[in-house]
Amino acid sequence: MSRLLCLIVLSLGLMQTATADETNDRMSAYLTQKFGLAKEKAQKISDAVQSAASKYSLPPALLLAIISIESRFKEKAKGPNGATGLMQVVPGAHRGMLRNVKDLTEPTTNIDMGSAILYGYMRSANGDMNAALKSYGGSQAYARKVNLRVEDFAGVAAPQEVASHLSAQTGMCEADRCPAPENWADAFTIPAGNTTTATNATNAAGVNGTPTLQSTSPATPH
Repeated sequence: MSRLLCLIVLSLGLMQTATADETNDRMSAYLTQKFGLAKEKAQKISDAVQSAASKYSLPPALLLAIISIESRFKEKAKGPNGATGLMQVVPGAHRGMLRNVKDLTEPTTNIDMGSAILYGYMRSANGDMNAALKSYGGSQAYARKVNLRVEDFAGVAAPQEVASHLSAQTGMCEADRCPAPENWADAFTIPAGNTTTATNATNAAGVNGTPTLQSTSPATPH
């Protein structure tokens, strides 16, 4: 019986790995086609997004939307107040979190740090992702822009069966002139775990939750 259970668990693990690999390949191909990234760079960013999304329980499409707005996937992008990299992290605003970071332009590091900061803002806002996005970008307009951009990535950043369902819904809505969907972020809840990193990220948000990340627009393309 125990042997059968082990085989079932192993099979489920292999299925999840295969699904994740398929999603990564789809994301990578989309970044190459849409943003002109080299295949290796697109794959690295896709892997980093999947890793950070899993670590901080954030939707991969959300992280891709933020990166597209902040830097258009330019890893060396520089913005106001020293904003750096794919997610335009501001070193001066998050010295505690970044004290051991040697290269903030490295994609995996930048995406992990940006995701940690966003997660900290979300915890400070009791799970309100719209408020977290407002803190991350500095305005409600930024939060709305991210929410709209998420739709561009929803179909490629989800498992195939979910992506197919989203594509079908999109096709029906285009034909029937469906109204805009309700904001998905309203129902976002704080995931369990990640307490140590989340605490650091929350502290990085500033006193009384005051936003400290000042990246309100995409960095100038390099």
